[in-house]
Amino acid sequence: MVTMDDVAKLAKVSTSTVSHVLNGTRKVSPITARAVESAVQYLDYIPNTLARSLARSTTNTIGVAISALSNHYFSETVHAIETESAKHGIMMLFVDTHDDPEQELRVVKALHHRRVDGILLAPSMDTKDHRTLAYLQANEIPTVLVDRLAAKGFDQVGVENKRSSQALVAHLIEHGHRRIACVAGRRGFSTTEERIDGYRAALSAAGLPFDPALLVNGESSSEPARLATGHLLALASPPTAIMAANNMMTIGAMHALRDAGIAVPEQMALVGFDDFDWADFFVPRLTVVAQPVETLGARAVKLLLKRIESPEGRRQTVRLPPTLRIRNSCGCR
Repeated sequence: MVTMDDVAKLAKVSTSTVSHVLNGTRKVSPITARAVESAVQYLDYIPNTLARSLARSTTNTIGVAISALSNHYFSETVHAIETESAKHGIMMLFVDTHDDPEQELRVVKALHHRRVDGILLAPSMDTKDHRTLAYLQANEIPTVLVDRLAAKGFDQVGVENKRSSQALVAHLIEHGHRRIACVAGRRGFSTTEERIDGYRAALSAAGLPFDPALLVNGESSSEPARLATGHLLALASPPTAIMAANNMMTIGAMHALRDAGIAVPEQMALVGFDDFDWADFFVPRLTVVAQPVETLGARAVKLLLKRIESPEGRRQTVRLPPTLRIRNSCGCR
C-alpha cells in the first residue's frame, strides 16, 4: 500500500507538506503543490481518509469492467451480472475496457474513486506486469476475475476451455477429418491459450500431427477471422474442417467460406466456441460449445459479495463446464 511518506520522498518534501497540499490546510508554493500532485498521480496514492472510509463502509455498488460492446458473449455476461446483482440489492456500474490495457487501468481507477465495494474484471491481457491487477492488489480492492483466469491471488470464475475444445475437435475427427484448422483468438488471453491447448490435445490423442499452418490468429474478432480463414483456404493443402475459437470468429469464418463459394458442411465442416441466439437458425445450424453465461454471471457476483464480506478469506478459482451442442455444420444430420 502506497503511503504519504512514499509521496513525500518522491516529491522531495516533508510528510506534513504532503498533508497540507492534500487537505488544503496551509498554503504552499505552486511548484511544491505540483510536485506533490504529480507524485500522488504517479504512485496512485489513495488518501488515508478515503482508505479508511472504504474499509469501514459500503456503498452497495459494484464495478464491472469488461469489453462487452463488441462481443455478444460478454454482453450476455454483463446482463447476467446485472440480474444477479439486483437480487442482492446491489447497483452495478458498468464500464467498457475495449480490451485496451490503458483504458482498463483508467476505468478501474475511476470505479475505485467512486467507492464501489468491489470490481468484476475480464482482464485485457495476461502479462506478468499487468498494471491493473497490480493496482487492484496494492489498494486491496475486492476483485473477481471473470472468464479470463489471469493471476493467482484473485478469486476467479470461468469456463473449462481445454477439455471442451478438445471434445469439439474430437467430434470433427470422428467425422473422418484429418486436416483440421483452428482460428484462434488474440494471443495473451488465458482463454485463447487453453482453447489452443485443447485443439492440439485432440490431434495428439488421435495420432494426428500438428501443422502450424493450420493454426491461424483471428484476433477474437470477425474481420481478422475472415482474413485468417481466407489464408487457410489458399493453402496448397487446405483444411477440411475448421474450429473457430469464439462467436465473432465463427461469423468471420462463415463470411470467408460464403465468399469463396464453399458449402458447409459438404465441402468444409465448421464448429465454434460460444453459442449465440441465431446459431440455431443459420443454414446449416452451427455446432458449438455453449458457455453457461447465466451461471457464470451469478457465480461471479456471489464470489465478489463473499470477498467483500471476508477480505482475508481463501481465494477461489471456479471452473464451469460448458455444453457441446451438436447441430449440422459439423456434418451431423
